[in-house]
Amino acid sequence: SSPVGSERKETPRSIGRSPSSRPAAMAKAIRSAVVCLLAVTPAAQQVGTHVAEEHPEMPLWECDASGCTKETKSIVLDANWRWIHNGQYTNCYKDGDWDKTLCPDPETCARNCYLDGSGVREYASTYGIKANGNGLTLDFVTDTEYGSNYGSRVYMMDNEREYKMFKLKNREFTLTVDMARMPCGLNGAVYFVEMEQDGGTASSGGANQAGAMYGTGYCDAQCPHDMKFINGEANTIDWNATSDPPIGKYGSCCAEMDIWEANSRATAY
Repeated sequence: SSPVGSERKETPRSIGRSPSSRPAAMAKAIRSAVVCLLAVTPAAQQVGTHVAEEHPEMPLWECDASGCTKETKSIVLDANWRWIHNGQYTNCYKDGDWDKTLCPDPETCARNCYLDGSGVREYASTYGIKANGNGLTLDFVTDTEYGSNYGSRVYMMDNEREYKMFKLKNREFTLTVDMARMPCGLNGAVYFVEMEQDGGTASSGGANQAGAMYGTGYCDAQCPHDMKFINGEANTIDWNATSDPPIGKYGSCCAEMDIWEANSRATAY
């Protein structure tokens, strides 16, 4: 049982600013949302309050011999693309590297830094992710006045705080994708990975307070080392900002089953 990941499979990067950074002018223009944190651990992947998280809707049809029933689910953006800041407007991560003052080590970084939300408007205007009624449109390049975002990775939600876990034994799984504008050199992908349903909040022992609601807990069979947080701890040790993509010492590994990977010229099953 695994959440399904859908992405334009290109490493998250940006021109001028990383996907998880925002300039102060932009941040101050966004109306703050009010949240209540019941408990704060000494060192944890914390949740910011500048932008309230809203998940774009996506339909899912469950079918049997009598027909199909439409369910309205939603999707969430992977945490690796998100703005990470110090609780105010200073970026913890910018231009591929960690702030050395806020993040001298993994524990201090987790204590100092906050993972912020994205509203439906930001999903579209910053990341190019738009609900279109019968599915999603994922733009590869999204230009803003502050820089350009490349690619995205999203997961289907079962509810606001848990990923959808698919039970596929003795069942079929189908999807329809329009790849007409995906040229050679790029590809889209749909696949299952063995992520935890809550995004890793329970297994982290309180270190990960963001959870599935903010797209945490990604892993795959390639053990990606570009994950900024793993199990609620910042991946700052031996961080190589000159690598493409920037990578840390640790990778995030789990089982993966690819369903579909393609562009307009070729398809891999």
